[in-house]
Amino acid sequence: MADNLGLEGIVAGETAVCALEGGLHYRGYGIEDLALHASYDEVAYLLLYGDLPTRTELGEFQARLFAAAGDVHAEILAILKQLPRTVPMMDVMRTGCSLLAHWDSDVADNGREASLRKAERLLAQLPVVLAAAHRLRQDKEPVAPHQWGSLAANLLWLLERQEPNEEFVRAMDVSLILYAEHEFNASTFTARVVASTLSDLHSAVVAAISALKGPLHGGANERVLEVLQAAGGPEQAEAWIRDALARKVKIMGFGHRVYKAGDPRAVFLKPLCVKLAEQTGNQALEQTAAVMERVMSEAKKSVPPNADWPSARLYYYLGLPVELYTPLFVVSRVAGWSAHVIEQQANNRIIRPMAHYTGLPPRSWRPIAER
Repeated sequence: MADNLGLEGIVAGETAVCALEGGLHYRGYGIEDLALHASYDEVAYLLLYGDLPTRTELGEFQARLFAAAGDVHAEILAILKQLPRTVPMMDVMRTGCSLLAHWDSDVADNGREASLRKAERLLAQLPVVLAAAHRLRQDKEPVAPHQWGSLAANLLWLLERQEPNEEFVRAMDVSLILYAEHEFNASTFTARVVASTLSDLHSAVVAAISALKGPLHGGANERVLEVLQAAGGPEQAEAWIRDALARKVKIMGFGHRVYKAGDPRAVFLKPLCVKLAEQTGNQALEQTAAVMERVMSEAKKSVPPNADWPSARLYYYLGLPVELYTPLFVVSRVAGWSAHVIEQQANNRIIRPMAHYTGLPPRSWRPIAER
């Protein structure tokens, strides 16, 4: 039974949203094709509706998203303003998602059309929550959404209130695409468990955000930058990581429960990181990462990088603070979570696995005086 701890290798359900066999695919499309050719808006539509949008469908979808982004109630922003600045940003995202439910007219309707409307609103409104909370911590007022034409561009606008650099928009688009969905990972499975009880989409996403917060899941990308900076630069990196391996320190950003031979998302992001490092003057950090990656590949048990390894660098090169890294994961993954919740609702049976008991055998009651 110990071999199945963490449900490793156990098939826990069926899905038409995503496949990991033979590479990562969303609704049948390889992520390499999507990351190379699509926008995140197209990928979000694909995950929610089952196919890539036509030009007309995409335009209508983006119009609905822009309208929803501008409809975050002032009361929600006022509540965000009252939160202590020491509250982790992932907690802000969890609270923000719950607050959005209170002003959503479809919140109690679990029908497919209502859930799609709620999913679209979350796609548009969670970036507003993230950016507003970030700006409020800097004593800046939240920015009204701007119809730049894509979720990635609008996200950068909401954070910085300046016209986004095209290279940065493309990098953000790719990051959002690659993080959008990943089958029955911990947060997605959590969302499906909640949905299986006939709870609502917002509740399922709140639970998913809570699961993603953990450092063994979404929070890993924040730890990656700490590792890179602790190494001290390309000249010291090899000695630092060999010492860490000798002490059996877990190196965040390497290894994956599913991708034993390498994470295709990390492979795709690496050249993009190299390009952005050159453009932003961060070659030293990129060289440090290359040295550490080489040492990990040469180790007795070769461990390839996962998506968190390059994505942390990508966000750093975009000038984003570490506290935003995992919340950006939320902004991306809400498309996948919502697709899974809607799929669960369409063919539902409450998820209730069994446990293997390892405690004491049955015992007889003893009065308190005899204990």
